[in-house]
Amino acid sequence: MEDWKDKLDALKGLYPEGDANENEAVNIEETAEQGPTIPCKQQKLRLAMERAGRGGKTVTVIRGFIGTEDEINALCRLLKQRCGVGGAAKEGEIIIQGDHRSRLVELLKSLGYTQTK
Repeated sequence: MEDWKDKLDALKGLYPEGDANENEAVNIEETAEQGPTIPCKQQKLRLAMERAGRGGKTVTVIRGFIGTEDEINALCRLLKQRCGVGGAAKEGEIIIQGDHRSRLVELLKSLGYTQTK
């Protein structure tokens, strides 16, 4: 029976550290995470109130944001501060604690997100 270290060494021989294909794969992953940035006026944001799967707690979910992780985190932080509540940005969605749909629509439209519903 072969040792796991021998198998690992064999795999390293198949993919040398300076292989160009490996570097290309890393660069593709980095650009996919950043994503293209769309201007505020073209963003189609949709707000929804959800309660299911959250232990009975009500949250407002904002979907449809297209941009980098830094941009979605900055927008989430601004909305949380303006509403005075907690929240998070996960998997391309902004989650704000509580039902703040009307306030968030006004805030987003004032920030330039004109296609918000």
